[in-house]
Amino acid sequence: MRVIAIDGPAGSGKSTVARALAAHLGLRYLDTGAMYRSVAFAVLRSGGDPEDREATAAVARAIELEIGLDRVVVDGVDATVEIRGPQVSQAVSVVATNPEVRAELVSRQREWANLRGGGVLEGRDIGTVVFPDAELKIYLTADPAERARRRAKEVTDLDYEAVAADLARRDTIDSTRAVDPLAEAADAVVVDTTGMTIDEVVAKIGALLGDVREGER
Repeated sequence: MRVIAIDGPAGSGKSTVARALAAHLGLRYLDTGAMYRSVAFAVLRSGGDPEDREATAAVARAIELEIGLDRVVVDGVDATVEIRGPQVSQAVSVVATNPEVRAELVSRQREWANLRGGGVLEGRDIGTVVFPDAELKIYLTADPAERARRRAKEVTDLDYEAVAADLARRDTIDSTRAVDPLAEAADAVVVDTTGMTIDEVVAKIGALLGDVREGER
């Protein structure tokens, strides 16, 4: 099984790079962050409280998910746009601190890769928790101002200052949570995407993969 793990904070370019890399390598792609967002969406849609850990965990275990390249379906509802909205963005970090939610979704992520013979998976704990034996682990980062600028372009109903504040909040929550915090794997290669094009980042990772495979011979 061939797994490429791409981790990093919001706005570092994970999704765009992982998609392009998967296409380049002929592998499947999974946005694991969309899974946590989908749980948050389902909880909010049902009128629940994301901070109710037991109820939120129950939603995670029961939820039906279809995570595609350009479409996310949650319990039969197209949630592609809604999971990127401000309400879900506010709730997702709380959902992601729930250990039972994480256990359920990590299990689903491993099953997804096993069924497909691997893939390019991106998130915050792929190289540290989900697939610690991945063929290559990349930790993407970027200057905070650059990350906020990128995310502000994606979220049209929030201005730059609001996005920057939300990213700082999420960074703190994600990196300090008790269960599976955002962190660089000890053997991850850190790639700072500030000022780099997507093609440049993909080319750099491709070269790293070549080095890995050469070292295995």
